[in-house]
Amino acid sequence: MRRRLTLSALMLIGAAFAASGAHADDKRRDQDTAREAVERGEVKPLAEVLAAVRSKLPGDVVGVKIEKKRSRWYYEFRVADAKGRLFEVYVDAQTATIDRVEEK
Repeated sequence: MRRRLTLSALMLIGAAFAASGAHADDKRRDQDTAREAVERGEVKPLAEVLAAVRSKLPGDVVGVKIEKKRSRWYYEFRVADAKGRLFEVYVDAQTATIDRVEEK
């Protein structure tokens, strides 16, 4: 009985590590895809986009992601304002225009 529990526990741990490794590989692939999009000119570099929209953001940038939605690239900025509210600001990565702002 104890051996069966140990074997089951090892299998679960192995599955967890395999899943976390797959997730890391996916993240690496996503980063490579985004970098290649910048190199091809499909996406403006982050520094350029930030310079273009910083004055229009409702606070301080506390996080950034880049993702492709519906065949368009977007920078997603997490922004905290002076009152502690958190916003997600979606910026078109090709034109550096704010698409939408959502309070979280």
